[in-house]
Amino acid sequence: MSSSAKHPLADRFRGFLPVVVDVETAGFNSRTDALLEVAAVTLTMDENGYLIIDKEYDAKVEPFEGANLEQAALDFTGIDPFDPDRGAIGEHDALEAIFKPIRKSIKSHDCKRAILVGHNAAFDHGFVCNAAERAQIKRNPFHPFSTFDTATLAGLAFGQTVLARACDAAGIDFDGKQAHSALYDTVKTAELFCTIVNRWKDLGGWEMVLATRD
Repeated sequence: MSSSAKHPLADRFRGFLPVVVDVETAGFNSRTDALLEVAAVTLTMDENGYLIIDKEYDAKVEPFEGANLEQAALDFTGIDPFDPDRGAIGEHDALEAIFKPIRKSIKSHDCKRAILVGHNAAFDHGFVCNAAERAQIKRNPFHPFSTFDTATLAGLAFGQTVLARACDAAGIDFDGKQAHSALYDTVKTAELFCTIVNRWKDLGGWEMVLATRD
């Protein structure tokens, strides 16, 4: 690719770089409940135009001051927010550890912004954006309201909306014992998203769209 040529991913999603995100939290309310883990997987495109996983990032997060901690949510995830061995860091540092490489990936792929990909994406998007607001991070790389939701896409492609079942239908290995770790769920969501996008490509979808423009 010449220095003047755009990365092929730049045009695939209208200038947006898809970044897969998963969070683990201490409840369902993104304004009041603690963010405990955040993970992101950046994507790229290979020489044949297939979407593939690029790099993985994750951070354990300290509950913000005054955060609500729902015991039922902690029991579900198995996370002890105050375990010193977690290596948790504050929201600002945790988000910047994720945001900085995302900003670099946006630039290297000639994109203009990231778009969050998640399984039930509104949940993850809400926690990331509210945490960024609390941390007073002004350069949030994600689109402020648009997302790609793999629960919806998997329902369309495979007739399944639960992540484990969608992965099984897509032929992706899924270990239930590792589920509810932010990084593991993010990687599996990324594999699912790539599988759906690439299957559409194999069916001629994206190329057909380009052909109709010519």
